Amino acid sequence: MDTASIQPADTAESATAASDTELIARAIAGKRHAFEAIMRRHNQLLFRTARSILKSDPEAEEAVQEAYLQAWRALATFRADARLSTWLVRIVANEALGRLRRKHGEVIPLDAAMLIPDPDVQARFTADPSQQPEGKAMRDELRKILEERIDGLPDIYRTVFVLRAVQELSVEEVAHALQIPEPTVRTRFFRARSLLREGLASDIDGTMGHAFSFDGERCDRLVEHTLRRATHEGLINAA
Repeated sequence: MDTASIQPADTAESATAASDTELIARAIAGKRHAFEAIMRRHNQLLFRTARSILKSDPEAEEAVQEAYLQAWRALATFRADARLSTWLVRIVANEALGRLRRKHGEVIPLDAAMLIPDPDVQARFTADPSQQPEGKAMRDELRKILEERIDGLPDIYRTVFVLRAVQELSVEEVAHALQIPEPTVRTRFFRARSLLREGLASDIDGTMGHAFSFDGERCDRLVEHTLRRATHEGLINAA
């Protein structure tokens, strides 16, 4: 039997339901919906990773686009025993750090970049939570405060914190992605939480999952722009 005849159709529905392993195989074959599904599945993780390093939404979006294109070009080299999310995190982290290197005019290794002191002075959080607006307005305000406080963390802690607390990666996954020892991940995460709790207290846990969200129009724009570039490079079959 011709195995090609039983391959799943390249549709958005089939791609959404597919595993990462299946999507990689389809993407290597140049299937557009596979590329799109991979991006939509991992956009928030990669945006948060880049954002934690660059502290700029526009720069983080650009870094994610470039990282995806680097990944598509090297997709055939991806090892089946690796996690796609961890592989992508590593690529986007290196891309973001490369942007820092060009900005600062020096080579910044991944772990060394975490040691750059943050020059921003953190404003003390003194607002009484009981006086905050209710409903969505309150959540939006708390999210804004949380994002500002995370941005204010020293670089040595910030990326570890975002990957562990915001994106909920395991200690092992963070250690592998950032190439640092697991005890170092635990130590930096603990210290980051302590610094944040000094200002945010109990508010931090209630808003964590909403920090640095990346969906809706921004997600659509990044996906479409990256797909156009990948198609232009011949990485994806033209529709």
